[in-house]
Amino acid sequence: QVQLVESGGGLVQPGGSLRLSCAASGILFGINVMGWYRQPPGKQRELVATITSGSSSTYADSVKGRFTISRGNAKNTVYLQMNLLKPEDTAVYYCNALRPDGSSYWGQGTQVTVSS
Repeated sequence: QVQLVESGGGLVQPGGSLRLSCAASGILFGINVMGWYRQPPGKQRELVATITSGSSSTYADSVKGRFTISRGNAKNTVYLQMNLLKPEDTAVYYCNALRPDGSSYWGQGTQVTVSS
């Protein structure tokens, strides 16, 4: 099993920045993609960004140029640097870990609220 714990959410004004962290533990062998998803109020969960074990990354169009996903040196931590935040970025942000066989693991989520 894989356990994921997110941290770093909070309340920020429009234009501000936050850095989310996801700490992974457990049996991490074979995890090849980690990512961030978000679920805005009243909407479905959506992809924000992913990063592979080879550090190749992808982003949703809505966050390109503002958000950056990265991995820690120990490879068991994934970060999401969020800059130029907008009210529409308000959501619960979830960390995800994925194996090639389709096994998928989720964290409990962290709330990000962008409001003046």
